[in-house]
Amino acid sequence: MSELDAIQGSNTPNTITSLAAELAALGVQPGMTVIAHSSLSKLGWVAGGPVAVVYALERVVGPEGTLVMPAHSGDLSDPAEWQNPPVPEVWWEIIRETTPAFDPDLTPTRGMGAIPECFRKQRGVLRSAHPQVSFAAWGKHAEAITQNHLLPYSMGETSPLARIYDLDGWVLLLGVGHSNNTSLHLAEYRADWPGKQVVKLGAPILTGGEQQWTWFDDINTDTDDFPLLGEAFNATGAVKTGSVGRAEALLMSQRALVDFAAAWLAANRRAPDSP
Repeated sequence: MSELDAIQGSNTPNTITSLAAELAALGVQPGMTVIAHSSLSKLGWVAGGPVAVVYALERVVGPEGTLVMPAHSGDLSDPAEWQNPPVPEVWWEIIRETTPAFDPDLTPTRGMGAIPECFRKQRGVLRSAHPQVSFAAWGKHAEAITQNHLLPYSMGETSPLARIYDLDGWVLLLGVGHSNNTSLHLAEYRADWPGKQVVKLGAPILTGGEQQWTWFDDINTDTDDFPLLGEAFNATGAVKTGSVGRAEALLMSQRALVDFAAAWLAANRRAPDSP
């Protein structure tokens, strides 16, 4: 959606105050730990753009709450696996040797949208140290959520997703569906299904002040069935729905979602090429 489309499709501008009121009506409350996934364009025209959305979210959870967003940088990965777009094989080693190492302050997000990219630079926001799937957090539990995010099994038990689970946090989807719901990845680590595999991933990191390409173990995550999984969870009645701006908004307990998803994946996910 272009900015002109957003203006023409809105009766009145979205503001910090209006967005905060709609988030509160949805069920977001002071003191909550909330991981938010969002699409700025789906909200309609916002006075202040992504900054206003960040302020509205922070206003609603308040100083005793915690706001989390994905700050992934998937381009810091093995070029041999790139598909969109692929690069020539003769480039692979050059990319591995020369790509700057992950810097939590400098490295931008990739494919996360305008709101997380804005949020990661907000004063007081901390970012976890994973070069590919970092998370940014602000508020009471920001440090506990972002610390000790290890390289292997990147969205599993050492990840911020698991810390949000421990805190009995909430998932907020603003104008996006379950394909963007990273908490479903935590369920992948906790579930078993036919064809689940350990894979080798790589990224440039700083070790002892020196840049080096580092390989680590992970699992073969897959978002293809997340929409179907999400529909099944929505049907349980455990999801609060409403509108924020022009966007459909969903709010749900992360712990309930992850527990449901782990059981659903074990029962329904099949190995690739299975009937």
